[in-house]
Amino acid sequence: MKNTLILIFFALLLFACSSSLDTSNFTPEERLAYAIKLYEQEDYEEAVKEFDAIILQYPGSSIVDDAQYYLAMSRFKRKEYILAGYQFSKLIKGMPSSEYLADAQYMLADCYYELSPDFSLDQRYTKKAIEEFQVFIDFFPLNPKVAEAENKIKELNDKLAKKEYEAARIYYKLEDFLAAQKYYDSVMEVYHDTQYAPLALYDKINLLIERKRDQEALAEAEKFLSKYPQHKNYSDVEKIKSSLENKLTVKP
Repeated sequence: MKNTLILIFFALLLFACSSSLDTSNFTPEERLAYAIKLYEQEDYEEAVKEFDAIILQYPGSSIVDDAQYYLAMSRFKRKEYILAGYQFSKLIKGMPSSEYLADAQYMLADCYYELSPDFSLDQRYTKKAIEEFQVFIDFFPLNPKVAEAENKIKELNDKLAKKEYEAARIYYKLEDFLAAQKYYDSVMEVYHDTQYAPLALYDKINLLIERKRDQEALAEAEKFLSKYPQHKNYSDVEKIKSSLENKLTVKP
């Protein structure tokens, strides 16, 4: 389908590519080519109208998946990410044999990625983006965009970890130490491969010391030194460990 469109593009050069062009006598292929031309010229508003019309008028045609994909892309380019995600989902669910399937799955995830807000806000779109990027990786492991998807998952997980970590710090300031420890533990367990895991463990060690739970603090310090030998707080934790060992040794 993509190869035949090249020839149609040359034919369309005879026409003035504008929103006033009468497409009523075009073949389905010519109309698709015209719509894609609008898309490439970044006239996304008119492109949306054309792709919508193609999908409605030629439901059984081989060009429908092209129109569906470019309709979704037009919405994405207009930053209408919820609408774009809906259109990508329609292609994925309704056209599972489409040549655009992998691209549509990646772009669906990217819609949620764009909708992901600051860490302090509700993170449902962040979680959805991670879920859809993982689906992309699982179903299309050899796709060139897998590395990009993995990097975005890491970025999004960092955001979720930061939310948990900052919640722990807030509870600590409020002197709700049980809640603070719960969130520190959550960061370490759920987001163990993020930059916030060693920070959460370091803060937990200090929290335990403050609460006079020295034996637990020592165990956590040993864990830190084993897991994070390159971390900036390593030398500080070494001193904490030594101090705790001395304190516990002389304790009657």
